[in-house]
Amino acid sequence: MQLCAMQNIVVTGAAGFIGSNLVTKLNQLGFTELILVDKFDNPLKNKNLEGAQFASKIDRDQFIEWLSENSSDVDFIFHLGARTDTAEFNFRVLDSLNLSYSKSLWEICAVKQIPLVYASSAATYGMGEKGFGDDLRLIRELKPLNPYGLSKHLFDLFVLEQKNTPPFWAGLKFFNVYGPHEFHKGRMASVVFHAYKQIKDTGKVKLFKSNRAEYKDGEQLRDFIFVDDVTEICTFFLEQYNASARTADIYNVGTGKARTFNDLAAPIFTTLGLPIQIEYIPIPKDIEDKYQYFTEAEMGKLLATGYTKPSFSVEKGVEKYIEYLKTQ
Repeated sequence: MQLCAMQNIVVTGAAGFIGSNLVTKLNQLGFTELILVDKFDNPLKNKNLEGAQFASKIDRDQFIEWLSENSSDVDFIFHLGARTDTAEFNFRVLDSLNLSYSKSLWEICAVKQIPLVYASSAATYGMGEKGFGDDLRLIRELKPLNPYGLSKHLFDLFVLEQKNTPPFWAGLKFFNVYGPHEFHKGRMASVVFHAYKQIKDTGKVKLFKSNRAEYKDGEQLRDFIFVDDVTEICTFFLEQYNASARTADIYNVGTGKARTFNDLAAPIFTTLGLPIQIEYIPIPKDIEDKYQYFTEAEMGKLLATGYTKPSFSVEKGVEKYIEYLKTQ
């Protein structure tokens, strides 16, 4: 990957889950003049950046003004910062952090001609009534199930309406991401993280029962993607820009293969050397009508760009993550 000419890369949400893993990946590729943006007021999140190499940190609330004044010092932006709590129902918070903030960033990137890759979400697909294809012709028909998904969806729609754009941009719809650096996320951490804690403490894991005849308990399906695959795809778009590929679009970021929660739990027990013990519990009433039984990213559009790296299987990804958690 010949990316040496590009040095001043911004990562927003840099202390967060995916952001901090992307910082690690960029460091591995030789980028050390990184500009990290976050609130930096959470000690658990800040631990995610221990050992990271970077040029500067900028507070999230000061970044838009800073970028307006220092745009000539920026070569590329990964915008991963967001309020990601799917249980946040105060849309004013989500509008401020996820929608209005992202619009301001887009507008500067368009005027100053800064390439931009931003995080969207599979939450925009809602129940999947229209499937999980990233065809732009279907995007206006999507119906997110919660305010978080709606905030991401509205920004996708905003982007597609803009005539003034960055010289290169890509929106990435992340599916169910799991991996290191989730400690700070609390209840929003991945099922793998919570299952590991349950199994370590009690020897068993609790998964939801199914209320639909076509799905057995624990056989609900998700597209689980290991965070290393996510950062690989992010840096692929950096490479695309460097290669003068200028096709702007919104892409799914998943594995393209849905797996069950039972599949997800099994390698945790195996890696810990324990027998599989699963207790099935009712789906909470407050999420029962919004519970997704199936998600699976259609990955054809990304593959058509030339991305060829195979993704981690659930078994390999979970094993790698559990080995990491055992050291913490």
